[in-house]
Amino acid sequence: MDWLFIKDIFHQMLLGIPLTLQLTAISLLAGFVLACLVQAAVTSRHGLVRGPATAYVELFRGTPLLLQIFLIYYGLGQIGLLRQSFIWPFLREPYWCAVLALSLNTSAYTAEIIRGAVQAVPPGEIEAARSCGMSGLLLRRRIIWPIAVRHGLPVYSSEVIQMIKATSLASIITLNEITGITYRLASDTYRVIEIFTVAGAIYLALNFVVSMAFAILERFLNGHLADRRA
Repeated sequence: MDWLFIKDIFHQMLLGIPLTLQLTAISLLAGFVLACLVQAAVTSRHGLVRGPATAYVELFRGTPLLLQIFLIYYGLGQIGLLRQSFIWPFLREPYWCAVLALSLNTSAYTAEIIRGAVQAVPPGEIEAARSCGMSGLLLRRRIIWPIAVRHGLPVYSSEVIQMIKATSLASIITLNEITGITYRLASDTYRVIEIFTVAGAIYLALNFVVSMAFAILERFLNGHLADRRA
């Protein structure tokens, strides 16, 4: 095995990590904000609000992310009204198309995670809080949201890991994140095994760090439960 070659391509692939993390962070942040709005709409009592929100969730969860990226990057440019609008300078850039596609995709999954986490809050806890006079925002801030976060965090950690891996699809619209650099190196050298093995190791390391960070956060949030069991 040519360790000198592996060292060289490893250093080149490291240059793609900032873009990979940037795509992940911006998409997760925008997706989470949008997911909160979508989740509120899905649980609305009004069918005119709930119907489109439910359709949105099913659309982005039921179609491949690769297809969504293609439709946004190549399809939006076919709409003349968009090409003449103020948002076209952003939509014609591969970077913002990737961010938009990733954000919309993760928002649909995150909305379902939020909905499941809120539904997992024991009804007895809510009734007990209401009997103490809590309601509205106070009930949500002190009872529903803290419990929902503890229930939803393990699932959301998987979504974050999925998003890190999903950024690899941005390479198909010319972005040079980790996978984009990997494809370029593979086409230049034809040493596919070493190159893709190194790329896989980088993704594995990134996701291991994320997993450990969420594990620490979970232990912190559930520390009072461990003390009670002890």
